[in-house]
Amino acid sequence: MVPDEIVIVDYSRRYGLELVKMWRESFEQAVRVIDPHPLTQQLRYLEIQVAAVNHVRVALDKSSKVIAFMATTPDTISQLYVHVNHQNRGVGSMLVNIAKKHSCGRLHLFTFAANENAQRFYERHGFNIVARGFEEAWQLDDIEYEWSEEKPTI
Repeated sequence: MVPDEIVIVDYSRRYGLELVKMWRESFEQAVRVIDPHPLTQQLRYLEIQVAAVNHVRVALDKSSKVIAFMATTPDTISQLYVHVNHQNRGVGSMLVNIAKKHSCGRLHLFTFAANENAQRFYERHGFNIVARGFEEAWQLDDIEYEWSEEKPTI
């Protein structure tokens, strides 16, 4: 259960650096890879590549600290990261449910094969593997997942 103190807000630049630091720590823990990019480069990536083409939501704790973020379109989850100290507390589930609610009835996402926690998380939330591949930039195996809204049969 997510505590009442968690607030979901739309991304604004004031959260940028704190978000990128949280994102990096979560990523590095999940895939056991050290990100060699400067934080300023990742912040530019967030602004130009992620926020420009996705709806980015930020989860804040009661002290307004960034504890998670998610970047989505109506048919994709392109990023979803939860601070390492806030995982397994329902924050990710809250975000996935928001993505489902605002989806077109189908969502696609990719996660790295090394991130076994993410695989279990997405599978618990009804996502199914549709493909396996290789992500060139990180030189890591990845997995494509899909979720479809159940339509009532007549």
